[in-house]
Amino acid sequence: MMIRRLLMVGIVTITVLYMSHTKAVTEEKVKIPNFTPVTDNVLENPNPNDWLMWRRTYNSWGHSPLKQINTENVRNLVLAWAWTQEPGNQEAAPLVNNGIMYLAQSNNVVHALDATNGNLIWEYRHSLPELKGSYVKRQLLRSRNAIALYNDKVYLATGDARLIALDARSGKVVWNVEVADYRVGYSYTGGPLAVKGKIITGMSGCTTPDTRGGCFITAHDAETGKELWRTHTLAQADDPAGKTWNGIPMEGRLGGSAWNTGAYDPKLNLIFWGTAPPIPHSELARGTQEAAMLYTNSTLALDPDTGKILWYFQHLPSDNWNLDHAFERVLVDINHDGNNQNILLTVGKTGVVWALDRKIGKYLWSTPTVYQNIISEIDSKTGAVTLNQKAKPRELDIEYFVCPSLYGGKIWQATAYHPGTQTLYVPLANMCNDYKVVEQPPTPGEDYGRGRFKPRHAPDNNGMVGRIEAIDVTTGQTKWRHERRAIISSGLLTTDGGLVIGGDAGRRVFALDAESGTVLWELPLNSAIGGFPMTYAVDGVQYLAIPTGSNILAQFSAPLTPESIPPVDQKEGRGSMLLVFRLPAVMR
Repeated sequence: MMIRRLLMVGIVTITVLYMSHTKAVTEEKVKIPNFTPVTDNVLENPNPNDWLMWRRTYNSWGHSPLKQINTENVRNLVLAWAWTQEPGNQEAAPLVNNGIMYLAQSNNVVHALDATNGNLIWEYRHSLPELKGSYVKRQLLRSRNAIALYNDKVYLATGDARLIALDARSGKVVWNVEVADYRVGYSYTGGPLAVKGKIITGMSGCTTPDTRGGCFITAHDAETGKELWRTHTLAQADDPAGKTWNGIPMEGRLGGSAWNTGAYDPKLNLIFWGTAPPIPHSELARGTQEAAMLYTNSTLALDPDTGKILWYFQHLPSDNWNLDHAFERVLVDINHDGNNQNILLTVGKTGVVWALDRKIGKYLWSTPTVYQNIISEIDSKTGAVTLNQKAKPRELDIEYFVCPSLYGGKIWQATAYHPGTQTLYVPLANMCNDYKVVEQPPTPGEDYGRGRFKPRHAPDNNGMVGRIEAIDVTTGQTKWRHERRAIISSGLLTTDGGLVIGGDAGRRVFALDAESGTVLWELPLNSAIGGFPMTYAVDGVQYLAIPTGSNILAQFSAPLTPESIPPVDQKEGRGSMLLVFRLPAVMR
């Protein structure tokens, strides 16, 4: 009996030791050595080799100071490694910290990869709820700039309206909070912004009849997930701006999605966020007269400590066409007439480039780009918009020719700024649509009041849907224009190597000369170029990451350029990959 007990103790001891050893080995496998915490100071002064947030820096430039890859050698790029992504439309934005890439996919999966070869370090999979309703299903499976890095954590904003903190070393969940009810339509499509110990996110999906009162922006404690403040993107009843809704009660106020991620100015201590239109998308469907309906289609300047709106500027009042202004805000300082000027630049679906004084929200200038017929005039002193009344839908089931289309102009594919050229590079779609308002009873959990849209060529595009426009930010004037047949389906990237990098729905990734717009490199890849190209360096080697895969821009524009868009890219959720390039060793 004693021998049996000793044997059992020995077996148990060996088992415990084995389990302990296995656990240690497992922990060693997932541990990231030499992990560098992403502090406030690091975010304000990032290492040139890293790409720590969606547009790399708080000012949303989408610019890298790296220049190993440049105008002279970009044509020699070769594939370094590739990573097959999850099903879902491609709108990914990789982040890199000290040689580790963090990649969010389909708003529920995060991978940590060795940025030199794509080897998996750890994986996190968020369990999505049961998918009910076509709209909710689409929102759950969207993949955009869904993550942020801060201190020792990765923050994930999910399609089912949750905010999750993961240990950046292991992928282990630190906290997981529900911010809103996904079942009525709330979702995250833009990622968080980490500011002064807070994780700030904009809620979207407020296009269903049950998202009463509209969307909002929240701040959560980075360590605990506790909500610290919530600011509504639609004026509430006790807000003086609430009168701009012409008496519509709060339960009837819908929209104001904050589809994207904001920008931050540490010196002014202001965050800037954009908002979407009211819902439904026309006065005819809303049953209202013309009204501003604040704070739709606006830039909001918020105090990050309290969430208070310190100023706002509305770009398109009383939207009738689903022309969002919810995209990136680019923060630039220029010298104008001997004075330093703090400028905020943004472009909505109208394709109009807006410049505001970001201290006080004063209008400075605006520059139209693609063909549009919904704005008749912009006041040169105030920026006040006069709408083209002829473009407003007046009857149900009647088609109206509206330019740009609901996908732009410009939509989520991000602009990029180059400080060396003082130029904003704008990815555009020069196309229109036939738009009609239809009878659409409000259905719980379903998109409400979008109407019906059919893509059309713009009168002046000569069959060329894709365009990049280079805007001099000191004058607001166009410096050069690059056009191509297929729609520009990715965000843009600029580098100190003198490059502007992006891609189209015809599978072509390209690099342009930032000074002239000349095409220096072009390569057909496996699928539409999507998401947000970025660049980083590890051990003295610069890499260029290009996301590819189907996206809504390729799908919508396919009837206009059918020969340039592969059939697989015209279907949702196919062919998503991340392709990473570098120069051959002999050229570095």
